[in-house]
Parts: sequence; C-alpha cells; structure tokens
Amino acid sequence: MRRLYRKKALSLVKELDAFPKVPESYVETTATGGTVSLIAFTAMALLAFFEFFVYRDTWMKYEYEVDKDFSSKLRINIDITVAMKCQHVGADILDLAETMITSNGIQYEPVIFELTPQQRLWHRTLLLIQNRLREEHSLQEVLYKSVLKGAPTALPPREGTATEPLSASGFHQCIAVYNFSHRIDHLSFGEEIPGIINPLDGTEKIASNHNEMFQYFITVVPTKLLTSKVSADTHQFSVTERERVINHAAGSHGVSGIFMKYDTSSLMVTVSEQHMPLWQFLVRLCGIIGGIFSTTGMIHGFVGFCFDIVCCRFKLGPYKPREVNAHVNNRAAPLLTDNHVQE
Repeated sequence: MRRLYRKKALSLVKELDAFPKVPESYVETTATGGTVSLIAFTAMALLAFFEFFVYRDTWMKYEYEVDKDFSSKLRINIDITVAMKCQHVGADILDLAETMITSNGIQYEPVIFELTPQQRLWHRTLLLIQNRLREEHSLQEVLYKSVLKGAPTALPPREGTATEPLSASGFHQCIAVYNFSHRIDHLSFGEEIPGIINPLDGTEKIASNHNEMFQYFITVVPTKLLTSKVSADTHQFSVTERERVINHAAGSHGVSGIFMKYDTSSLMVTVSEQHMPLWQFLVRLCGIIGGIFSTTGMIHGFVGFCFDIVCCRFKLGPYKPREVNAHVNNRAAPLLTDNHVQE
C-alpha cells in the first residue's frame, strides 16, 4: 500500500511540473540562436559584475528627531590666528545675558601671520575644497565614510621656524593700532572627528580698517554619526558672515573685534551608513539573469517571426520555389489485342 501511495504521489507531482522537458531530438540549434545566447550571457556577466559593486557600496541615511539632551555641555574647538601680539588679544565666552561663562582652556601661542608659499598653497587647496563642498553636498558623505586620518585643515609646519623671529604681524609696527585680520584654521563643536571639514575651516579675513567688526552667526545642530569606521556624537553648523567698519560719526556703532554668536538647534540629526542586505542583492541578481534571458528570447522570436514573414512575402531563403526536373518516358506500353492470347 505504501508503494502504491508513493507512485500516486510521484505521478501527481509530475503532473504539476511547470517545467516540462523537451527531448533533445526535438530541439534544433541555429547560428543566430547561438549568437543571441552569447550576447545574453555576456550581458548577464557584465550586469552581475556591476551589481556586485553596487552591493559593496554604501549610502548615508539622515534621520531627524527632537533633541532631548539638556544636561550635556557643548565643547568648542577653535584654532584662530589673529594679526596682533598675544598681549593685545583676549577671548571670552559669554551667554545670552552677556555674562562671562569661562575664559579658561584658551592657549595663546606667538606665530607668524604671513604664510609661507607651501602653506599658502595648502590654504588655497582648502578653500577650493570648501567651494566644492558648498556646490556639491554629496561630497560631505564621502568625508563621512572615509574618515581620513589626521587633521586635513591643519597647516603644514613652517620651514625654518628656529631661525625666523616671531613677530606680531606683517602688517603693523605700531602696537597702539589694532588689526583684526584673522584666519580660522579650525572651528568645530563637540567631539572632533578627523577628516571632517567644517564650514569655517580655512576662512581668512583681512581688515581694511583698524576699527572693523567681524561677526559670525552660527546655528549648531547636534549630530550622531554612525558609520563602519566611527561612531561619535558631534555637531554640524551653518554660518552667516558679516563685517563692517565701526564709525560712530557715520552712524555705524559697535565695538571692533571678532564675534562668534552661536545658537543650538532643537533638532538632532542621525547620520548612519546603510548597506544593501544580502537577500536584496540576490533578488536583484535573479531579476537581472531572468530578465535578460526572457527579453532576449522574446526579441529573438520576434525577429525570427518578422524574418519569416519577409522571406515568405518575397519568396526568399527557404521560401524560394525550387525547380523540379520532370522526366517523361515516351515509350508507349504495348497494347494487348485479341491476337495475343496467352495460353
């Protein structure tokens, strides 16, 4: 009984076969079919090869939510060079009520404001990168994924620093005259991430008047960066620049200096690196192979059908009429008469 049930089950499964097999004696191979098959297999191999690179690539996903962190403190990282001697330069951090928060943690180092040719070349390259980042925002994703080692905005060391005397500035010899010409080598908020270029990195302002005000209005956005190489809590920011000469007689009031006013956003951005899952890659690969196989089969059948119609219409190729040579035998068969009787 079990064998009988097995035979019935196998026969039922055979009847449900959606891929019937055709005997090889019924299949005819042609040169055109072989050519189409070769083209199809080549296209499959190329598209599967390129699809593998798409599978290996990643993209950045941006998610926005309300920032619920009210207890953490904001870290400010700044490296700025001012064209004045250190004893005439001061830096303070004030809140909205103009109350001093702190002035500790700021280090003053005497340097030469003028750049060497090598440093000037590096500075121009940095400004060129900044312009490209403003035009093509997708380049920022490349920086997120690469996370270069070191600080890309740091100026190369000055050659021959031991023999060059440190001066206040290359512009003024009189100490009583202020010069707020400055260069922002680096400005960031939160945890420093190597390889990230911030909007104000490399900004250089040359004061045309000794009594000039430079203002930077900054909006800081908390950001979580989650990539395959780094996981950090940092901050992005946008900036609006403004500069004007203080002239009380002309109605332009204020205090000369360099002012950076920042405000934090209530939204937090999560930037995460996404990767195509393996199952999606396999589905896309099956779609490529099946699609090309079906499409080339339909195209080959349609072209063959049109070729048969044209050949049949104009009597070409296999539809060309063949010449038949008819051989007629002129010999007449002998007739039987009454005189020829077979005994």
